[in-house]
Amino acid sequence: PAAHRGKLVTWSEIATNIGIVFGFMAGLFFYKSNDGTAWRGMFGLGIILPSIMILLALFVMPESPRWLASKGRDDEARGVLRQVYPPDFDVDAVLKDIKENIRKDTAAEHAVGWDVLLFPTPAFKRMMIVGIGVAISQQIVGIDAIQYFLTFILDEAGVKDGVAKILILISLGLLKLGFIVVAGHLFDTIGRRPLFFVSLGGMAVSLLILSFNFYSFNSPAIAILCLAMYLSSFSVGMGPGCWLIPAEIFPTVIRAKAMSIATFMNRVTGTLMASTFLSTANAMSWAGFFLLLAIICVICALFIYMYLPETKGRSLEDMSRYFAEITNDRSILDAGAQNAVTQGVDGIKGDFDYENDNIRNDRSQPQSEDEVAAVGTMA
Repeated sequence: PAAHRGKLVTWSEIATNIGIVFGFMAGLFFYKSNDGTAWRGMFGLGIILPSIMILLALFVMPESPRWLASKGRDDEARGVLRQVYPPDFDVDAVLKDIKENIRKDTAAEHAVGWDVLLFPTPAFKRMMIVGIGVAISQQIVGIDAIQYFLTFILDEAGVKDGVAKILILISLGLLKLGFIVVAGHLFDTIGRRPLFFVSLGGMAVSLLILSFNFYSFNSPAIAILCLAMYLSSFSVGMGPGCWLIPAEIFPTVIRAKAMSIATFMNRVTGTLMASTFLSTANAMSWAGFFLLLAIICVICALFIYMYLPETKGRSLEDMSRYFAEITNDRSILDAGAQNAVTQGVDGIKGDFDYENDNIRNDRSQPQSEDEVAAVGTMA
């Protein structure tokens, strides 16, 4: 629902950061172990939750009714739906809706090919620039690189005690997690654009202070405060917003393909930033590298100011009309109309097939003596 999209989309980011906090906490368990045992033990801890999920999937979690329906296993789908809905609920109507949605999604997926993304019209190009640009912006500000090498940064800032480092990491992780929860509520009340500007502004300021600190004072306290401000600012906007915006602007006809490209570019950018972090910092100095990241934050803010519209409370159809108007290109509306017509034809065919199935089922049912007599009389 449009009124709760911001809150719901942040759940995946919350889950990811819970895992990050657990990873930081694992350092406490193996602090006194030698290096050879510590890393093996930390890898071993990663077996626990996946094993629990496998057991739950095998013995507790039912199969998805949608997947069962897509494979023609209607009786099994009805059985799962009866477990979810009240006893007297009409699960056949729910199953019919599921099949209709499957037909619509399939029609939308095949309505356009990769050509519309590889050789886009102005409206689709603008849409792809916004969605993929936001996905890249989330990583180009250096979040993964800084998270992966927090211990190196703390060490360079003068924090040498191992236990102190771990406790600082846990505190930073919990702070980051808390601000993601706050962001979920703010996205649905304040809007997307204001939070992006607050997020990028906070990161730019914290990185500037951090750069100046490494250049002159090299104070551990200032470094920790700047890292806390950076992570909090990221979590209140750029963190969860990266996945919210593409989901709100890509129409159904290109959603799967466009989201896959946005996700791919997000991870490629994160990999490049993380893999070059130490070498770049050593080449430029820590102060110079953090200054570079602050400049990148400002550039990202300018990009969002110029290209990103407010999406709070707006439907996919509204966003398609916006991109069509701003580029004077109706191709995106024509593609949506073509998809709607295709879905309409498929829906009529689906309804016809559904009614035929009901007729066949009715005919296959044993009839009472009165019904047989009535049919004979009519004959």
